[in-house]
Amino acid sequence: MAKKVTLHSDTSNNLLLALQQAQRESGYLSPALMVEIARSLRLPVNAVYGVASFYSFLNMRPPGRNVIRICRSVPCYLKENRVIIETVEREIGIRPGETSADGRFSFELTNCIGLCDRAPAMLVNSDAHGDLTPSRIVQVLQSYE
Repeated sequence: MAKKVTLHSDTSNNLLLALQQAQRESGYLSPALMVEIARSLRLPVNAVYGVASFYSFLNMRPPGRNVIRICRSVPCYLKENRVIIETVEREIGIRPGETSADGRFSFELTNCIGLCDRAPAMLVNSDAHGDLTPSRIVQVLQSYE
């Protein structure tokens, strides 16, 4: 059963804020939670789903304990982010969009994470890691339980 989320506003102007708040409180945006938000804000469910699915930092399924987000924007692409993606896939045994069976990691590709000057870059939870190399990735991933 979805956790009850307290919304600070009943207007559609605050949909993104409501989704972020709901995710902070529940960990992810379940279908039942999106229906509740739609009802509270008097919006169609498809409008809530559309916003929730547009933003890559909103989770629509339970994430792993550690969420890896690798930048796929042009600066990281030009700095061979494919090697970084392949190294993460090999080290944790999952592909982008998946969560490891033990729940330790979720792996996502995302647009710019604001680390273009340190490309290729990734976030693990809210920790920024830049100037990545395959050997550095192994060290970074080992530091997360």
